[in-house]
Amino acid sequence: MHGSDLQLNLSCCLGSAELAAVGVSGAVFNLVFKLFNVPLLNITTSYVAEEQASFTKVDNDYSQTFKDQQSKICLPSISTSLMLAAALGIMEAVALSTGSSFLLNTMGIPVDSPMRMPAEQFLTLRAFGAPPIVVALAAQGTFRGFKDTKTPLYAVGKLERSLRLRGAGNLLNAILDPILIFSFGLGIGGAAIATVISEYLTALILLWKLSGEVLLIAPSISGQRVLQYLKSGLLLTGRTVAVLTTTTLATSMAAREGPVNMAGHQICFQVWLALSLLNDALALAGQSLLASDYSQGNYGLARQVTYKVLQIGLIMGVALAVILFLGFDALSSLFSSDSEVLGIARSGTLFVAGSQPMNAIAFVLDGLYYGVSDFGFAAYSMVLVGLISSVFILVTAPSFGLAGVWGGLFLFMTLRVVAGALRLSSRSGPWRLIWPDTEKEST
Repeated sequence: MHGSDLQLNLSCCLGSAELAAVGVSGAVFNLVFKLFNVPLLNITTSYVAEEQASFTKVDNDYSQTFKDQQSKICLPSISTSLMLAAALGIMEAVALSTGSSFLLNTMGIPVDSPMRMPAEQFLTLRAFGAPPIVVALAAQGTFRGFKDTKTPLYAVGKLERSLRLRGAGNLLNAILDPILIFSFGLGIGGAAIATVISEYLTALILLWKLSGEVLLIAPSISGQRVLQYLKSGLLLTGRTVAVLTTTTLATSMAAREGPVNMAGHQICFQVWLALSLLNDALALAGQSLLASDYSQGNYGLARQVTYKVLQIGLIMGVALAVILFLGFDALSSLFSSDSEVLGIARSGTLFVAGSQPMNAIAFVLDGLYYGVSDFGFAAYSMVLVGLISSVFILVTAPSFGLAGVWGGLFLFMTLRVVAGALRLSSRSGPWRLIWPDTEKEST
């Protein structure tokens, strides 16, 4: 269950200190999630899409060798991903539970704060939900690699079944919360336990659905494939660190402008980021399709996928820009009634709306990188782009205030697009096989 859903469920059950503790613990958990788990999701999607495409291409011979008696597909990437997910989840659980005190100190929560004890209790118990979360994420990446986005959405199989079982994990959480919090008198600890139980249920449902289609445990695990996962994961983790460093620096510099300016910035930033992430759906589609065509040697189709998703991304970005330019005043009023805060937020309309086309293309490019397993360039270019943008923010924010911060974020997205354009046009790395001249020469 996501942090926002959890806080909504608990808002009528716990006091302000407990709710604040949930928020702090959720921030720690989300940071770990972004750093380590999201890279695994992207890597699994690409590798499974490649292997599934190869399986389809040589179906006649491959199926005789790699299907069991129930005609289940055996893809080594799935077993590798689930194995690494289980190991990563256990390590995260140990680190979060034993290091909860250190992590809360890092978050600036003093020992004498009323939030400290409930936050430490919640984070320690919540840590035991890390293994099912990571395993469920690996299963989700597998379904994405199969171009099946419906099953992860409903956490069960077909639509008609999902209408009955939809949201089973969230439903169980909602039922267990009042029972454990009040009937058993466990308080915030009961809330954490309810969340963990619901996460195990969600993971079990996804694994059950997945086991009906593929072998979850391959006859053998390829050491080379494990090393590929680890190398790619390390690269994408570094990439995530670069993104988080740049955005955290932007927030820190905005905070120095005072509470009113910071509140206005947060409205702009959250809308900017939330709407930009809408393009993740397109990036996911591009990643899966490109990985399939590229792995089969269908470079003409891969080229068409690349062009098409970039075109659709640009259209989506322009559409979002127009919508935000016309409706940001009304949208921002949903976040605050303070006229000063709204004035600051509305002054950032040009930044929020004008950057959407760049944001859309940048996210789509990420999906294209992952589709051809160009993880190295995705990571190294992001580190360089983040460094340049961070320096820009540090130099301009003290003199220009929020304009310098917003300019730095716009530069951050623009440089990502420039780096992507240079990479695709350079015909180097995996892209050398996609473009016409190179393809003709190889033919």
